[in-house]
Amino acid sequence: MPLARAAPLELASPATRATLVELYTSEGCSSCPPADRWFSRLRDDPRLWREIVPVAFHVDYWNHLGWTDRFASATHSRRQRSYVDAGQVSTVYTPGFVVAGQEWRGWFQGREPEFEPDREAGVLTLRIADGVVDARFVPRGAAAGAGRLELHVALLGFGLETAVQSGENAGRSLRHDFVVLDHARVPLEAREQGHSARFDWSPRVAPGGRRAVAAWVSPRDAPVPLQAVGGWWPGTMPGG
Repeated sequence: MPLARAAPLELASPATRATLVELYTSEGCSSCPPADRWFSRLRDDPRLWREIVPVAFHVDYWNHLGWTDRFASATHSRRQRSYVDAGQVSTVYTPGFVVAGQEWRGWFQGREPEFEPDREAGVLTLRIADGVVDARFVPRGAAAGAGRLELHVALLGFGLETAVQSGENAGRSLRHDFVVLDHARVPLEAREQGHSARFDWSPRVAPGGRRAVAAWVSPRDAPVPLQAVGGWWPGTMPGG
C-alpha cells in the first residue's frame, strides 16, 4: 500500500534527546544473526520511540561471499563509512553498532548500551499525509549551534524472514526487525526559531507487515544525530 493512501502519521520527540541506535548488519555475515536477535529485543523495550529509536542498516559489502542480502544497499554501506571518515567509528565491520553517533562495542562483552535521556536537544515533529512529509526541528542546547542541518526519514520493516540458501549462513532462517527499507535524506531550511522541510515521499508499505517510521536530524556535513523520533505506522503497530 503506498503511503499516499495510508492514514496520516504524526510524531513528536521529547525536548530531551532520543537516542538513535544503529545496527550495521548483513545476511552474508555469520556473526550477525546473534546481533540481529539482540536488536529485535528492542521491540519490547518500554523506552522505544520516546528515548530510543533503533534502525538496522543492511550493508552490501558482504554480498560477494555467496549470498546477496535483499535488504542491503550501497547507501547503507556509505553511511557506515561516513562514520569512519568522521572519526566516530574505528573501521567498517559487521555487526557494528553506533549509539548516538558513537561506536559502541559493548554488545560483544554482553553489556547494555547507556543512554542520556536527560540531555537537552530540542523538539523534532513529523507529519506524513497523502505522500507528503512535513517536518520541523526546534533545537535546544548544543544542537542549537550545529549550523546547517538535514533530515533523515526511514521506513522500517519488522518480522522479515529469509531462508538463506548459500554463503556463510546457508541453511539458516533469519528474522529481522527495524530494517531500513527506504531512506530519504533532505536539507532542512532555517526558519524563525527552527528548521523545516516539506517533501514528497512515497515508499510502499507491504500489506500484512508491521512497519514503522524513524526520523532524525544531523548536521549536513556529519552523520551524528542530534535528535530522533519514531513510531508505528498506523494499522501496522502491535495489535493494529
